[in-house]
Amino acid sequence: MAGGSGTRMGAAVPKQFLDLDGKAVLHRTLDRFMEAEPGIRVITVLPEAYFEYWKNYCAVRNVVARQTVVRGGISRFHSVRNALGAVPDGALVAVHDGARPLLSAGLVSRMFRQAEHVPALIPVIPSTDTLRALRREVLTDGTEVFETVPDMHPDRNMLFRVQTPQIFYSEVLKAAYGQPYDMSFTDDASVAERFGVPLAFISGEALNIKITTPEDFMLAQKILPAQRFPMQEK
Repeated sequence: MAGGSGTRMGAAVPKQFLDLDGKAVLHRTLDRFMEAEPGIRVITVLPEAYFEYWKNYCAVRNVVARQTVVRGGISRFHSVRNALGAVPDGALVAVHDGARPLLSAGLVSRMFRQAEHVPALIPVIPSTDTLRALRREVLTDGTEVFETVPDMHPDRNMLFRVQTPQIFYSEVLKAAYGQPYDMSFTDDASVAERFGVPLAFISGEALNIKITTPEDFMLAQKILPAQRFPMQEK
């Protein structure tokens, strides 16, 4: 999933095409999946205006992947639905954010193995922050105002952050995406769950961050060398 324009990044090109230590973010994401599953078929969802850009990039950089490029939709829901039109039945489908290039190949492999036994597999990590339920309002002068939501005290021990890839049987996910769009559909798991699909979960990775802001990108620039050359235990 790389169909967004990346306006929050404020860069000249969408975040998925930013250079991350010599490769585009999206290229690094593809590398992790190709390392885990060399024969994988990739369906890349892009803004239509960047089809030629990505095609040229892949040719120049010799990006070797069985890749089909699909036009993004007006929302993530519609982009995934567009991509599912190119997915055959009888497959396992991993839906992943193109701007999450730091996941490990090991996580991808573990998830594909476990996903053979469940209709939907979702990676999660525990929330380590204290959480508070607030209503946020932006005033006409741009000032942010936060108001406490009474009688809502989230227990962080029961709350987890959801990541991608999220893996499904292809027939299950296609059927779920036949539902009408709803603004509560924030990821594929929420679409599947609304359709009645039971979800299974697996521990994700703390470094599997999504690059959305300039701060995220700076963090990714620091993490990548550490992944390549992990510290040796003395």
